Amino acid sequence: MKKRITGFFLFFLVAVLQAQDFYSVLRDKYWEYDENDTRAFSFINLAISTAKKEKNYAELYQAYKDAIFFSRDRKLKYADSAIVAAKLSKNEDLIGNAYISKGVIYYFNHKKFQLALDEYLKAYHYTQNTKDQFLKYQNLYHIGVVKSYLGHYQEALPIFQQCLDYFEPNTRANIHSNLIYNNQKGYLNTLHQIIICYQSLGKHKEAQKLVNEGLHKIPKDKSFYLEKSYFEKSKGISDFQQKKYENAIKNFDLALPGLMKIDDFAWISVIYFYKGQSFQKLSKDQLALENYKKVDSIFNKHQFILPELRKNYDELINYYKKYNDPKQELYYTRQLLKADKLISSDFKYLSTRIHKDYDEKALLDTKVNLEHRNSYGKYLLILSGVLILVLGFILHSRSKSKKEVQRKYERLLFKINSINITKEKEIKERTFKMDSKLLKKLNQNFSEFEKCNGFLEKGLTAGKLAANFETNTSYLSQYINEFKQSNFNTYINKLRIEYATEKICNDKNWVKYSVEDLAEACGFSNRQSFSNIFYEQNGIRPQDFLKTRREKNNL
Repeated sequence: MKKRITGFFLFFLVAVLQAQDFYSVLRDKYWEYDENDTRAFSFINLAISTAKKEKNYAELYQAYKDAIFFSRDRKLKYADSAIVAAKLSKNEDLIGNAYISKGVIYYFNHKKFQLALDEYLKAYHYTQNTKDQFLKYQNLYHIGVVKSYLGHYQEALPIFQQCLDYFEPNTRANIHSNLIYNNQKGYLNTLHQIIICYQSLGKHKEAQKLVNEGLHKIPKDKSFYLEKSYFEKSKGISDFQQKKYENAIKNFDLALPGLMKIDDFAWISVIYFYKGQSFQKLSKDQLALENYKKVDSIFNKHQFILPELRKNYDELINYYKKYNDPKQELYYTRQLLKADKLISSDFKYLSTRIHKDYDEKALLDTKVNLEHRNSYGKYLLILSGVLILVLGFILHSRSKSKKEVQRKYERLLFKINSINITKEKEIKERTFKMDSKLLKKLNQNFSEFEKCNGFLEKGLTAGKLAANFETNTSYLSQYINEFKQSNFNTYINKLRIEYATEKICNDKNWVKYSVEDLAEACGFSNRQSFSNIFYEQNGIRPQDFLKTRREKNNL
């Protein structure tokens, strides 16, 4: 019976809408709902199925885009469907818009900057020559956000200024109310990004002026609550920079509910950090500690942290160092290492892509336009030929180098996995002038020392180890020379390199470390020393071994 009623309702709805603009009237039905309200899908699914039957790919794209807005946990799925529909429509504006939408999901909902940038750069390909100026500046805004995240504030500012110059006049233009709304959102979000750049560059007066402008120009409409939260957050940071710590805390508390409503964990963590800093300045260490720990909690949950929050871990480490709690100090030291690796990975990838696929393309577009005005085609052809030859030589050299690295890598793996036939002789076969009790004690000491990885201690000396073994350096050196077949330094370094090699081979977390991190973890005083000894012992540089292991493990 229920199915009959539902079927009759849909039939009746289609019949009523046939004489009207079916999709726009249907859209009016579900736009009454708030974002993430899945009740809208009773209408959206009808729009999708109808558009599929009619092969109306433009409307199918729009229906999938609306599904993104109202879906709670399937946004990426609908974003992919929107891209497929847009490509079927063969409308480059729709394709560019679809890629932007997917990028926004990665950026806003997941804070995956690398994946977001990939989508923005795909969109850039379709939007750079578009007649839809809003679409062009929407994508330009998102590329500016990535530049700002990378710390390239001076480069990001002109991009945001271009966007502001477009959005601001259109907030009061004689255009459709929906377009005015979109431009208001674009204007306010761009203003917020410019404030971030100014605050990061130490231009506090300029930032404060824009904060006040933003708060004054936010419409009373409740749908702008998020923009209001961003400006209250920015006002809190300005107050902090002006040493108005109590005012800063009040503004942060005003900003938090709006950000929590949509779980904008990136800016929530920024607020907790600055609240912690403010409480610390007010000598309220326990309240500061609570907020610093909230930043760590967000990092653990989402595996995301902004570069400016690195100091959060310095504060936690210093706190537990001050109160002599080595367990907590070690925990937050490890967290800091994780944060550094994550930030480093993001920066390396994003810097390469933004430079190669945006900056270079933008420059190339300018260069091509200039070349069209001048008749230098012949010289360009010659230059291109030279570049191709140089590029071919470089690629050949890289290929050759890569094969050599692979050969060294396979040789090392064979060495690791082979059975060591030439084991050390039994101690009883040695002729060594030493008291038997002392010899037995040293055997036990060295066995325990190697088993517990005591060689990883940084700054370890023969004198310190002899003291730990309750003997003198003379006996220690004699033992190492006789039974370890080397001197003290060679023995320790050999153990450290074997330990690092085994970890890189068998522990996926170690493959993610940098050479500096490996050197530190294995007790070496610097990266170069570790790299040289690793190469001397294994026949391959640690960075080459790491890179090959990452490729094998698809990391």
